[in-house]
Amino acid sequence: MARQLILDLPHAPALGRDDFLVTPANALAVAALDAPQDWPQGRMLLIGPDGSGKTHLATIWASETGARRFSAGSLQPERADDMVADGSAIVIEDADRVAQAAGAEQALFHIWNLCAARECWMLLTARNAPRSWGLSLPDLASRMNAMPVTRIEAPDEALLASVLVKLFADRQVAVPHGLVEWLVPRMDRDLGLARRLVATLDNETMSQHRGLTRVLAGEILSRLQNG
Repeated sequence: MARQLILDLPHAPALGRDDFLVTPANALAVAALDAPQDWPQGRMLLIGPDGSGKTHLATIWASETGARRFSAGSLQPERADDMVADGSAIVIEDADRVAQAAGAEQALFHIWNLCAARECWMLLTARNAPRSWGLSLPDLASRMNAMPVTRIEAPDEALLASVLVKLFADRQVAVPHGLVEWLVPRMDRDLGLARRLVATLDNETMSQHRGLTRVLAGEILSRLQNG
């Protein structure tokens, strides 16, 4: 049977609090973001690997605090003043990439100072600690290195299973009973792999007009893990 052409359409993830499963891998981070009033100087850095749930957790926090969200790579010094309002909140995502965009370091430095002056909560997300960001602005580097940090740790089995369930649900993929439990112990503890696996399975089942099976899931998982 001819394979069906599958359009690479975006699948919007569900990013509400009810869609975020708290496990030992992220419980401390959730607790920290739930208490911004306790953050030293109103600032917090959330660190976690790709696909670990940083964006989901930052989205929840922004929704509940009314924070404005920006990508570190989009920061511009001339816009900094307009980004920080008195008594507000702000999220800067992918802060570990700030050194890769012209003017972004200077902008983040301005935002830092404005948040202090205007009593604005500030949440940053990153994949690793500031010492690995390649910062060239000494004043910014010293401030980033002094930030309080909370982490999403490497996924445990409970978190990996919950992410798989959520990813399948986001794509409305019908999952056979027991498949997630079968996959988890056979997978690397890598949430990026989980995303690639679910996306590939979704495309394969649609293009081949077949249901999702353990055999197919095993084949795709082996292919992805072995390159």
